[in-house]
Amino acid sequence: MAMAGDPLSPRLRTTLLGMEFANPVIAASGTFGYGVELAPVLPLHQLGGFVVKGLSREPIRGNPPPRLWETHGGMMNSVGLQNVGVRAFVRDKLPALRGCGTRVIANVFGYQVDDYVEVIRVLEDAEGLDAYELNVSCPNTKHGGMFFSSDPRLLAEVVSAAVRAARRPVIVKLSPNVASIGEPARAAEASGAAAVSLVNTFLGLAVDARTRRTRLGAGYGGVSGPAIKPLALRLVREAAQAVRIPVVGMGGILTGEDAAEFLIAGASAVEVGTAAMADPCAPIRIAAELDAFLLETGAPSAASLVGTLQWPE
Repeated sequence: MAMAGDPLSPRLRTTLLGMEFANPVIAASGTFGYGVELAPVLPLHQLGGFVVKGLSREPIRGNPPPRLWETHGGMMNSVGLQNVGVRAFVRDKLPALRGCGTRVIANVFGYQVDDYVEVIRVLEDAEGLDAYELNVSCPNTKHGGMFFSSDPRLLAEVVSAAVRAARRPVIVKLSPNVASIGEPARAAEASGAAAVSLVNTFLGLAVDARTRRTRLGAGYGGVSGPAIKPLALRLVREAAQAVRIPVVGMGGILTGEDAAEFLIAGASAVEVGTAAMADPCAPIRIAAELDAFLLETGAPSAASLVGTLQWPE
């Protein structure tokens, strides 16, 4: 039986993007708000870090309801990247995050290359952020995400422009809705990305047979949760084999042992999304469970697990 773990255990300390993270478990974008909403609910300093919800050049109202639908082993969402816009974030949200005691990463998206650059330009003038995560893969909108992620040349264009505009490290969040994950991962690396993160949600459809209508107001939606974990693990392993930069894995992580599986498959850190929707404290619990797993199995550190998968001969 595993001993009780500690989310701030020295065994969990992780170096990523040239920085030290208290642990390798990060709360994913879109499931943790802007961070300020959850500060009264949980000790933010016990997180490895968190990614704020996607920020755009101008405010976006998002998709019509319903926006969420529970599926077998997960959920679907079609929020449509609703957000206050980057300037309101810098003015109204970011000041409260300064000194929160953990790494803060801004998720950035746009519909044109210039949109990404402008969002980063505004954020560059603000303090309190550690890195950027470019959303080039969101399947919930009619424009932008799928377009960039489906063409390595366009992906390279937006990543190169973002990297030129940024003093902070740039993570590129890759879509699973591609024929091969290696090609976009290599394009991101060649364009200056400091890391890639994956997977974003899988494009799906939920149908109400009685009304013959879609379950989500915008039609299609993104599938996440435990049901996608085997698919996510495969793609994380393939990406880790394709690039030399760090990989941040996500997709259906509910427990510390789930997180360990992603590290073993080649991820240097993980993000937790759907689990945090049900329990905002899930990333802290998962980090503590990961520490307990290290103790139980005799692994000296989380870093010692990375890329240790033994493949059948």
